[in-house]
Amino acid sequence: MSSTIFKVNPNGEFYFAEGCYILELYNIPDDPDASIARARITPGMATQLHRLHGITERYTILEGSGIVEIDGLAAQPVGPGDMVMVTPASSQKITNTGDTDLIFLVVCTPRFVLEAYEEIETEPTL
Repeated sequence: MSSTIFKVNPNGEFYFAEGCYILELYNIPDDPDASIARARITPGMATQLHRLHGITERYTILEGSGIVEIDGLAAQPVGPGDMVMVTPASSQKITNTGDTDLIFLVVCTPRFVLEAYEEIETEPTL
């Protein structure tokens, strides 16, 4: 791969059944080392409890406030500027506790592939 610039379609956001909206910023098969997405959770909503096999996730909270639950750790409040690391196969869930959208970047290494995703809960929680 050579150096390049990728343009993001701001209208490409989609609802993921996990319980959040995703805008893929960078996720291509030609670069299996990493992917980057913007996640958005509406007020009062939470993602399903889930895990990713073989993928480390790093969240950078951009806007809003929430509670992160990660396998083996006490639930923690998060807000703008906070970073969260979720190691492979750790159960995880994030809840929007604020009155505005909770928006964060998700950097996955290696890149996110749907086959690595495992639902633990079946419905996003309110």
